[in-house]
Amino acid sequence: MKAFLAAMAALVVIMIGANQILVHSDFSASAVSASSGNVRLHD
Repeated sequence: MKAFLAAMAALVVIMIGANQILVHSDFSASAVSASSGNVRLHD
């Protein structure tokens, strides 16, 4: 039972850490794929 609780605690710590890394890494859709130079618009 102690091993299970330790694994759950580790899982929570890993999830919080991964969330913080992804939030601060600026991988938003607008930052990664927004490009107006490659768009062809009809005149």
